[in-house]
Amino acid sequence: MKIVKKYPDGIFSWIDLSTTDLAGAHAFYSGLFGWDVDDQPLPGGGSYTQFRIDGYSVAGAGQMMQEMLDAGAPSVWTSYVNIEDADAIAARAAEAGGVVFMPPMDVMDQGRMALIQDPTGAPFGIWQPAAHIGAQVVNQPNSLVWNELHTRHSEAANAFYGRVFGWTDEVDDSGYITWHQDGRLHCGAMKLAESWPESTPSNWMVYFLVDDLEAMVSRAIELGGSSPTGVVPAGELGHLAVIIDPQGAAFSVIKFNGPADPPPGTE
Repeated sequence: MKIVKKYPDGIFSWIDLSTTDLAGAHAFYSGLFGWDVDDQPLPGGGSYTQFRIDGYSVAGAGQMMQEMLDAGAPSVWTSYVNIEDADAIAARAAEAGGVVFMPPMDVMDQGRMALIQDPTGAPFGIWQPAAHIGAQVVNQPNSLVWNELHTRHSEAANAFYGRVFGWTDEVDDSGYITWHQDGRLHCGAMKLAESWPESTPSNWMVYFLVDDLEAMVSRAIELGGSSPTGVVPAGELGHLAVIIDPQGAAFSVIKFNGPADPPPGTE
């Protein structure tokens, strides 16, 4: 297993789940992916979960805040971009038309973060690492392998992320955008079709690499989740399935026809 030591600036480095039922999420994701649960107490109460594989971090999770629960907010995965200066990037995002709805703040000795909504309505986070570098295991089975923006305004999103992070783009004949940072292909954007309900918000979807898609979908259903798509083709790349966990958070699992790109920063 290859372990990430340090992420390059400007690529996704961490994901975490805000859930309406943390204990339920522990049971689902440990049962689905075999993740170990490291539940760490927080100052002032509550806890933050580090999901791990063989002791190495793959993702995080926390109980949704009460005001969000009261507002009926759904459980959701959030993707975080690794950056060197959270304050500078937050300011740049605001200048580019984004909304900084959680200004930069220190997270104990772990790092500094902010939460931002892009001009198309998709929320994401930025992470300035200190003690916590982000996910130590990526691009390997049962770990994060891809982040994908779903939006009806891909042109506006392309301009925003290029200005904020310096991502360079390639657009295929279908309009799908792939973004590169310093030559590394690391995320993409899909324009939501007109057939999707108008209520579907712009969002960043997280993808986990798996060895057996059919078995993973079956296991997710056994654990109380659902799969609105079942297994479907992912172009020439392979096959994927969208899964909804028992608390309502959506994510995707994917199996490539070939190998995944090597993890970044493994030295």
